[in-house]
Amino acid sequence: EGPIEEFTVTARAVTPDALKGTFSSIWLCTKAQHTDLAARAIVPHLAEHGHVLSLQNGLNEFQIMKAVGKSATIGAFINFGSDYLSPGRILFGGRGAVVVGELDGAKTRRLTEIKHRLSIFEPNAKSTTKIWGYLWGKLGYAAILFATALTNDSIADVLARREYRSVLTELACEMTALAECQGVVPLGFNGYDPVAFQREAHTSAIDASFEAMVLHNQKSAKSHSGIWRDLAVRKRKTEVDPQLTIPIEIAENIGLAMPLTQKLVELIQEIEVGSRPLAIETLDALLIAQKE
Repeated sequence: EGPIEEFTVTARAVTPDALKGTFSSIWLCTKAQHTDLAARAIVPHLAEHGHVLSLQNGLNEFQIMKAVGKSATIGAFINFGSDYLSPGRILFGGRGAVVVGELDGAKTRRLTEIKHRLSIFEPNAKSTTKIWGYLWGKLGYAAILFATALTNDSIADVLARREYRSVLTELACEMTALAECQGVVPLGFNGYDPVAFQREAHTSAIDASFEAMVLHNQKSAKSHSGIWRDLAVRKRKTEVDPQLTIPIEIAENIGLAMPLTQKLVELIQEIEVGSRPLAIETLDALLIAQKE
C-alpha cells in the first residue's frame, strides 16, 4: 500500500524447516546480518545450475559465494522506498533504482529473465555489467543514511542542513576512497553522485548532489531510513554489522584508515544497546569526532 501503487500478492509461505524441494532461482531478501545463516539454509534447496540473487544492502555477495559458489551468485542493487508495517502489510513509499548484474560482468540469459521479472514491480529495472560499481556506490550512500539515523529527523531534513554536510561528505569520501582502492568506480543513483565525494571534488558538486538527494527523498512517503525504523520502531539491531563493518575490515587489511565510519558504527551500536539516545545530539557527537 502507499502513494505509488496498491496491490495484493497471494504467495505460499513456509518456515525454513518446512521447505521442500529444489529451486533454480532463489531470491535472498533477508537483512544483511542474517545472510550467512540464510545462505547456508539455501544450499540443500538450490537446483543444479541454479542461482541465488542477493536483493539486499551491503556486500552480501561475498558471504553467499562462500555458500553456493561465485557462478551461482548474482548481485543486485535496490533503492526503492518501502517499510514493513506488519505481517502482510508493506508500505510502498517511493520508486528508486533497481539494478541486477552478474558478478563477473557477463551478459547472460538468466540475467535477462531476472530483469524481466523485476520489471513487473519496477518498470525501470535494468541489468548491468558493472554491478560492483552500484554496490559500492550504495555503500557510500548507506554511510550517509546511517548518520541520518542517529537522529529522529527525516532523511531529507538532515541532508538539507548545511551544518552537517561536512561530516556526511567525509563519510561518503571514506567509502569512495576504499572502493577506488579495490579498483571499483562507484556509480551514482537517485541524486547520489560518487564523483562529488572524491577527495578533490569541488564544493559545487557536493552541494548539487546533496540537493538532488534531498529532492529525491522529499518525494518519498518513506521519510526515514530502515535503519532508523529498526532503532526507533522495531527496537532491534540494525544492519550496521556487517554492512559497514565489512568495508572497515577490508580497509584495515590494506592499511586504509576509516576513522569516521568506525565512529559511526560505534554510535549506532550504542543506540542499539540503549547507552546513547536517538537524538540530534548523537549526530552532533559524530560532527565533534570529525573535528578532533
